[in-house]
Amino acid sequence: MAHIDVRNLWVVYRLPRHDDDLVAVEDFTLALAGRPGEFVSIIGPSGCGKSTLLLAMDGLVQPASGDLLIDGRPVAGPGPDRAVVFQEVALLPWRTVLDNVCFGMEFRGVAAAERQEVARRYVKLVGLSGFERHYPHQLSGGMRQRVGIARALAVHPAILLMDEPFGALDAQTRQLMGVELLRIWDQERKTVVFVTHDLDEAIFLSDRVVVMTARPGRVKAVIPIELPRPRDQGVRNTLAFIDYRRQLWGLLEEEAMKSLDLVEP
Repeated sequence: MAHIDVRNLWVVYRLPRHDDDLVAVEDFTLALAGRPGEFVSIIGPSGCGKSTLLLAMDGLVQPASGDLLIDGRPVAGPGPDRAVVFQEVALLPWRTVLDNVCFGMEFRGVAAAERQEVARRYVKLVGLSGFERHYPHQLSGGMRQRVGIARALAVHPAILLMDEPFGALDAQTRQLMGVELLRIWDQERKTVVFVTHDLDEAIFLSDRVVVMTARPGRVKAVIPIELPRPRDQGVRNTLAFIDYRRQLWGLLEEEAMKSLDLVEP
């Protein structure tokens, strides 16, 4: 369990040769991942600061003001308690599946024999046994994302930060990857913060869904998702799921229109 506390957070980008700075996140306050192994999704219109918030949690973006604490300690930069999975998985093309999963452990100085043992365990966990010696170009998009997830889990983070990890996949593969992610999460029980544009994906995966406003991003609402676990694809057809979708779209629609300049902010 890891507790993420965001208090009055502002993230501002300084734009050279522009009179005004870009405020990406404004006065954002939220307690995230307060329960053991909580899965929290963040949704909002394009450009609202979702990815910026995730990068700040990882320590890759420095806030202009406010506090960002993990287990009571300020985030000063990337740390071993966090790992990130991006939409572009960025595997090393000259490395096999097994060697790609080893990469983070190698960077952290883990001994070779231990790296191999841990990597094999996580390759098996993500359902890629038999593909250890394959190279990224020999894998489908969904398989490459599984390698990215295995690589992130192999360094044993307390927090898994995921930024649209399935955004480049086709609809069918995306749904199947959601099922796979829940299976893995159910075994590992990491705290997950998951950024997505897909309402159904957010509902299916999450314990809570955070809705952000149009830029500058603030918290508009936090919706608990009280669907029973474990979940399978059948839950998408239930009245409760449909009600959550309607509720989230009702919250998001006006913000999406603002982001497209279709309504006055």
